[in-house]
Amino acid sequence: MKTFLGLAICAAMSASPALAAGTFETDLLPTSAGDLRITFIGHASLMFEIGGKMIYSDPSGQFGDYGKLPKADLILVAHDHSDHFDPKTIALISTEKTKLVLTPLCAAKGGRGIVLKNGEETTVDGIRIEAVPAYNIAHMRSPGMPFHPKGDGNGYILTFGDKRVYVAGDTENIPEMKTLGRIDVAFLPMNLPYTMTPEMAADAARMVKPKILYPYHTTDTDTSKLQPLLKDEKGIEIRIRRMK
Repeated sequence: MKTFLGLAICAAMSASPALAAGTFETDLLPTSAGDLRITFIGHASLMFEIGGKMIYSDPSGQFGDYGKLPKADLILVAHDHSDHFDPKTIALISTEKTKLVLTPLCAAKGGRGIVLKNGEETTVDGIRIEAVPAYNIAHMRSPGMPFHPKGDGNGYILTFGDKRVYVAGDTENIPEMKTLGRIDVAFLPMNLPYTMTPEMAADAARMVKPKILYPYHTTDTDTSKLQPLLKDEKGIEIRIRRMK
């Protein structure tokens, strides 16, 4: 199936110097609001660009040189762990006009912005942002203590024109995924012991049914295991991208 990678390479040549240098892989997704450029920075760190707006999800200086990347119009933070909530990097890419969307725990740790709990939503610069649950059921830090307790973290669904993009955050294949509605693009985490096994991610994909699925936040997980697990799901295109 067409991946738009060729388009993305061409588009990257006219992007900012850091992107033009080929530091990160980039895809383009057509939407009714214009092309959405998706840049894969690393781990859970993503960058979206549409209509001249720069949107960062979980920017962390551990995974990229943000001093060479464009300033943010909007920043999303999924939860308060340091590989997702990095105040220094947030400050580096922010201006006085940057909007920050974050969880109550991040706000309690000094983050200032639009606070969303699971089930709440807002609209920023015409982009609808829905905060959805992200948590562990099976994987525990210690007995009865999940790595990500229910209610602490968010996944986000972003609406860009006619496309809905689900950035799941640190989660397992939770039952709430069945209720998300139409999803065009999904980013599902797949690393142990913190999020999902390939089998869990495949189950999550069957619930979400995205047209395009990107495994992310994978660390050392073998992402090639996902394709055979979803071989019978003809409506899901799996795209593996480099996220150093």
